[in-house]
Order: sequence, then structure tokens, then C-alpha cells
Amino acid sequence: MLLSKGAGATLRTLRLATAILVLCLAPAVTLGAEDVDVVSVEKGLDILWVLLGAFLVFFMQAGFGMVEAGFIRAKNTCNILTKNFLDYCVASVMFFLVGYALMFGDGNCFIGFTGFGLGEGAAVPEGVKVPLPAFWLFQAAFCGAAATIVAGGMAERMKLQAYLMYTVVISALVYPIVGHWIWNAGGWLAKLQFIDFAGSTVVHATGGAAAFIGAVILGPRIGKFAKDGAARAIPGHSIPLAALGVFILWFGWFGFNCGSTLGVGNGSVIARVAINTNLSAAAGAITTMVAVWVLFGKPDLSMTMNGALAGLVAVTAPCAFVSPSAALVIGAIGGVIVVLGVALLDRIRVDDPVGALWPCTDSTAYGVRWRSVFGARRRWASAVTGCFTAAGWRRCACRRWAYSPCARLWS
Repeated sequence: MLLSKGAGATLRTLRLATAILVLCLAPAVTLGAEDVDVVSVEKGLDILWVLLGAFLVFFMQAGFGMVEAGFIRAKNTCNILTKNFLDYCVASVMFFLVGYALMFGDGNCFIGFTGFGLGEGAAVPEGVKVPLPAFWLFQAAFCGAAATIVAGGMAERMKLQAYLMYTVVISALVYPIVGHWIWNAGGWLAKLQFIDFAGSTVVHATGGAAAFIGAVILGPRIGKFAKDGAARAIPGHSIPLAALGVFILWFGWFGFNCGSTLGVGNGSVIARVAINTNLSAAAGAITTMVAVWVLFGKPDLSMTMNGALAGLVAVTAPCAFVSPSAALVIGAIGGVIVVLGVALLDRIRVDDPVGALWPCTDSTAYGVRWRSVFGARRRWASAVTGCFTAAGWRRCACRRWAYSPCARLWS
């Protein structure tokens, strides 16, 4: 489309002003180049990167809210959004007062004891180059994400007061202790070389296991299952709202996974994590759609969106260690697992209104195990990508045991 004369003149003026500004600033930048402290610049970039990741993970709360609100009936929308809003508030406060100390404080292989309220003894783990406030904010956003998963699994059945009490417990005790096991160098799973790069187990499995237990205790919604046990569909009131939520979560997941590098470096690891995250989500969505189409005769958008989320969850643990082709395989199989998992939940009469349980539990376990198959080295900077390794298969036995139902019981 041709620009009008007025618009064309305005565009030329903006270009001219930009050119003049660049010419004016160039000498100042050149003169000051010799005084630049490279180390300070690198540290500043690392801090900015981690904070950006924290902001994106925080924005995922909006995605969770939209998904949960879209997949339930309109009469319960205000209730679910209230829970989604308050659980992040409660999680932030509890993680500040108690959770961070239990997770990253000095202690034993089970729990930390120092740094309550970010006071005396609070510090970042060894090897982390960003200051404590930036690292805490990033981890607090993760804690909020773990807490909010439960809202979807128990949607339309749980009172607000009970939900807030649960949020206090999971953000102050359950999530930090699981995180201590895996992300604290002194944790018992960390000593067994259990590696979860960005939180498949620490965040999603913890929240998913709590949601599953809650859904079993609460029982199904009225009318969900017929007398003969057959599952009945209870349609959500807004698929467009749920679709918007999935896109927000997909976008926020780049902060979730890429931000877990905790630094910029030369950018190569960030790029690998980003492409793996995107490919796994896309593959999960496609295979879920195909599986539903084959099994039930027509595609289903809600299941397809859950397939994308399953791909995201599955690749979160190994995203820095595997090749893009491996990420495609991980996401594709994760998408099929979701379809079979939803059918299994219906068979055992567990009501999951938004499809939060299966992507966040067994897709996690599957993704963590594939970390052992596709890449066996511990340090992400020298990760083995795109190949099966003997050491990986041996280590897979450790991951299978650690992620057994006994290990889930704590959640």
C-alpha cells in the first residue's frame, strides 16, 4: 500500500532524526570505549538476562489463569482467577520468609537451615554469578508456577480458604525441599547426579503430583462420570481464552528454560535451549492432534493445546543437553503420552478439568529419563547432544528410581 504524502514526509523526518542522533552519539561512544569495564558489562548482562527470565516466568501466571479460566465453566471463572492471582502473592511471601532458606541454605542432604528471610547465611549457590536479589526473584517465579498448577487440577471443587492454606504449605515447605534435593549441591538427588536443568521435576512434577493427590481426594465434579463409569465431557466456556493462555505459556517458557542458564556467556547455550523448547512444543501439539484424530475420529483443539504444554514440560529437564532432533522426538512422544494419560485418568475416574495432571507428571518423568539417554555429561557447557551414550543408559537407572512413586510421595 502506498503511503500518503503526509505519512511519507513523517517517515523521512524520523529517519533523518535517527541518523543525526546516531552521528551525535558515535563520538561519545568511541571516546568512552577505552574506559569500559568488560567484567562489569558481562555481569550486568547476566543480571539483566536472569531478571528478564524472571519477568517472563511471572507473565506465565497470566497464561495459567487464561488456560484455567477458559477450560472451566463461566460460573467458576472468578474463583479460579482469584486463586491464580493470590497463589503467586502467597508463594512470593512464603518463599522469601522460609522457602529460599530451605531450598538453597546450608544444611544436610534433605533440607537447608540458613538464610531465612534472606537474612544471615543467605547466598546464591556456588557457580551462580548473579547477585542474590536477582537469583531470588527468578526462583520465586518458579515457586509461584509450581503452586498455581494445582488450581487447574482441582478446579471447580476447592474452596478458596483451603486453597490458600495449600499454597502456604507447598511454597514454604514442599517445593523448597524438593528443590533442595535436586538444585542444592548437598541434596541427596544432586549427589546421585540427578539433573533437572530448568525444572521439569522441581516445578512441574511437584505441582502435578500435588494436583493429582488433591483431585483424587476431592473426587470428580458432579455429572462428570455416569453411573456405569463412562466419562462425560464438561466443556469449558471459552476455548479462545484457553488458546490465548497456551500461547502466553509458550512465550513465557522461553524465559523459564533459557533463563535457567543464569547467564549469557557467548549465547550458544541459550540458542540451543530456545530452539529445543520451541521444537518440542510444536512436535507435542502435532502428535497429540494426530493421535486424537486417529483414536477418536476428529481433531480436538483442547487436547492439541495440552500436547504443546506436554512437549514443553518434557523438554524442560534436558533442553540444554540434547540436539534439536532429539527435542522433536521428546516432544512428539510426550504428545502421545498425554492422549493415553487422559484416557487413563477417565478410566480410573480422576477428574482433571484443564488437563494439568498428565503433562505435569508423567511427561516430566519421561523427559527427565530422556536427559539420560540423549546426553550423559553433567556440565551443560560441554553437553553431549544428539546421541545415545552408554553412560546415559546407566544413569537412566538412577533417574528411574529417583522418580519412582516413592519419590513422588513427598509431594
